[in-house]
Order: sequence, then C-alpha cells, then structure tokens
Amino acid sequence: MTNSQNLKTKTEAIRITAPGGPEVMRLEEIDIAPPSAGQARIAIKAVGVNYIDIYQRSGRYIVEAPFTPGLEASGVVEALGPDVESVSVGDRVAFVGHQGCYARDANVDASILIPLPDFIDFEMGAAFPLMGMTTQYLLTEYVKVRPDMVVLIHAAAGGMGTLLTQWANHLGARVIGTVSTDEKGKYALANGCSSVINYSLKHFPAEIDRLTGNSKCELIIDGVGKATMAGNLDAVCRRGTIVIFGSASGPAEPISANEYQKKSLRVCGGSLFDYLLSEEEIRTRADDVLHGIKAGWLKLKINHRFKLAEAKAAHELLAARNSTGKIILTD
Repeated sequence: MTNSQNLKTKTEAIRITAPGGPEVMRLEEIDIAPPSAGQARIAIKAVGVNYIDIYQRSGRYIVEAPFTPGLEASGVVEALGPDVESVSVGDRVAFVGHQGCYARDANVDASILIPLPDFIDFEMGAAFPLMGMTTQYLLTEYVKVRPDMVVLIHAAAGGMGTLLTQWANHLGARVIGTVSTDEKGKYALANGCSSVINYSLKHFPAEIDRLTGNSKCELIIDGVGKATMAGNLDAVCRRGTIVIFGSASGPAEPISANEYQKKSLRVCGGSLFDYLLSEEEIRTRADDVLHGIKAGWLKLKINHRFKLAEAKAAHELLAARNSTGKIILTD
C-alpha cells in the first residue's frame, strides 16, 4: 500500500436504498476501506451522468440495494493497493465501468484506469469515457463507414448524438439526425448534421425518403428505442444495418425476426462493456477518442453541470430529454 497512513475512512456518496424516482437518491456519509489488491483509491473530481444511471436508479436494470450509482468519473490517484504498477499516486485518471461513481472517493480496479493527458481536464475526463468509447465501437465494429454513406443518428442533440455526429462526419458520412424539438434541431445542425428531423412533428421514415430520394439509410444508430425502432425498418435500405444501444424512450416493442428478412437487414445490439473486455482494449478505444479530441475533430460539449448533492436535478433533466451535450456532477 502506498500513501495509506492519512487515507480517509469515511466519504460522502449518493445512496439508493430502493428503486424509484430521482428523490430516492440521498447524499450520505459512508465508510470506505483501504484499496484492496489491484485497486487504487481515487479522489473523484467529476462524474459523468448517463442514462444507465437512471435505469439502475429506477429498477429497470437491477442493482442490489443499497448502492451508489454512477459508472464514469475522473480524479486523482491517492493511494495504491498491493500489486498495482500501472498507475502512481498523484496520477490524473478517468475510468468507466466502476459501480459507485457518485461519490467523493472510490476504490477502483487499476486495470480500468485511463491516464489523462495534459490537454484533458477533469470535466472532460468525466465526459469522454462512456460516450466517447461507445461512439468509437458503434462506428467501427459493425459497418465500415464510407464517405457519403447515409447514416441516421437518433437523438442527435444528446450527449451520444453529439459525438456520433462529429465522428461520422470525420469519416465522411452524410449524417441525418432526429431530434424531439426544433431547438434541439438547431443544435444538431450546428454540430454537423446535414439535415435534421423533428420526429415529434414528422414521420421520420417519410422524411428520410424525401431527403435521400427514396435511397434510405445504410446505417441507423438508435439509442432511443420504443419511439423509433418500428420506423427504423422503413428508414433503412436493403441490406442495411440497425444498431440498438439504448432505450431512452423505453424498451422497443418486440418485432418478429422475419421482418428483418424482408430487406435482408442486419440488426445488432450493442453494450460498451462487451467491448472493454481487456486492459488493452480499454486503452485502444480510449486512445482513439483522445486522438480525436486532440486533433480537434471531436469536441466534448459539457452543457450542464451540477454539484454531487444535486444529482436529483441532473437525473430529472436527463430523463425529461431536455438536455443537450453532456451532464456532469462536479464540486
């Protein structure tokens, strides 16, 4: 153990004792043990807020209570448990995949820590891992995105949609985005969408036909779910690909697999953690994201900041789907 003599034995964290609405989250003082073998103690500086946090809090995704939500954060290494050589005390790091990030301090497996380069501050460090690496695998693992390929990105003004649009543009795609309000449409256009569709007002498959001259979309990336999945089947071209990675509007309704046969479609489900199965894979995907940020074609847009004690308000904003860009918690 390194630098363990003055380690805190207590910290503050958001705790959830039973599933429910945002009001079930309470800031409490909790015990924190020294880091175990393979772990590092992280003083958390900023936390990324994501839809998966809402799913866990509400009970859609089951987590044994009581628990602390949050899977993404950045901070400083304060101490090391035995057998940790990949980081040192004082290192600035980010991470994703550790349950319990809505806290002041956490003991985190050193194998998932991502060293932060000088050009990434703590807010950026909390904003890029989950969404950045999700964007990376969504645009590299299923289809080779080619110049002028028509790519439809749902919820194009959200945190994920913002990064997906920028990355797809970098690869040369023609990006069409869907949004739920006209104000979000302006944001998505400014972020690089060639066209936007307000699917609250217009039938997006019909708009896709109009915008593409009935050629439709070769790739659809969908984190919305219930409100969009049925329309995807009309908006995608023959031998096209639909990738489902979230359900912001609720789980999609069941569709017979034979429906995909009609246009020879490929429909894929994606979860980031299935693409972070080794330390090498984590570093490779993170490096791709950090390269894009440094080069300037990938820009993190942190548009909403809350204090840790204001986690309830952060969840209410995200669940209402009134946010653009990334939401973080930071004191």
